[in-house]
Amino acid sequence: MTSTLSLAEALAAGTVVLDGGMSNQLESAGHDLSDELWSARLLAEQPEAVTEAHLAYFRAGADVAITASYQATFEGFAKRGIDHDRAAELMTLSVESAREAARRAGASRPLWVAASAGPYGAMLADGSEYRGRYGLSVDELERFHRPRLEVLAAARPDVLALETVPDADEAAALLRAVRGLGVPAWLTYSVAGDRTRAGQPLEEAFALAAEADEVIAVGVNCCAPQDVDAAAATAARVTGKPVVVYPNSGETWDAEARAWTGRSSFTAGQVKGWQQAGARLIGGCCRVGPDAVSGIAETLQRA
Repeated sequence: MTSTLSLAEALAAGTVVLDGGMSNQLESAGHDLSDELWSARLLAEQPEAVTEAHLAYFRAGADVAITASYQATFEGFAKRGIDHDRAAELMTLSVESAREAARRAGASRPLWVAASAGPYGAMLADGSEYRGRYGLSVDELERFHRPRLEVLAAARPDVLALETVPDADEAAALLRAVRGLGVPAWLTYSVAGDRTRAGQPLEEAFALAAEADEVIAVGVNCCAPQDVDAAAATAARVTGKPVVVYPNSGETWDAEARAWTGRSSFTAGQVKGWQQAGARLIGGCCRVGPDAVSGIAETLQRA
């Protein structure tokens, strides 16, 4: 069921389970994502596949579905010949697809929808979301993000997921861009050790969100599982806000080959440590599927 309880209220009361990776779930269902639009392409071509992917995670125990809009931008769609109005429709559809999955799940527990907004580098589709430092000013990045955030907010998700942010400058732009939209947000950085992917200390990066009233949770995603504990503790200490964590499987993305390498190091057993460090929204990102999310849900129920 959808909930009259806000996500912020739920976080104040306990721990909430996020879903896992959208792309790996779509690929496991046989869909080809070898495209610059990635999973956003299916919003235009096979939206039912997106709904089914969300449904698999809700059935696995996720309380929050993150929409397939990570790579959905006006600029990215334009490269594929999709005009502004149709692009806005597809962004709205990303939220509606997750809502439909929540309806079909028929769960007795509250379910929420987080509208994903990936970094500028995701639109470039060249791996630069793992580096940051695009050569753009904070003002330029704000102008890039604000129009699609307005569209996503108008679709009335429960929260905006400002995710996989590699650079504190881009975080500053995103925090400006969500002001006045009337929808709360969470902010998650992609990190390497104790720094953002662009190299800034996490203490400084997290501090940007400390006084942002729109932000209901701060943390990390799309990082190695072993980087979560220290980052979660830093986010909690610096911001005083609930912490959100959803790392990758531990494998490494090769942007040139467009493939994952290495082995998974993600286990449900890590979840309690993340919770003890302050995490209240816990799930997985790339290569973390429904089975792993089910393990997270079971672990948190026993915690």
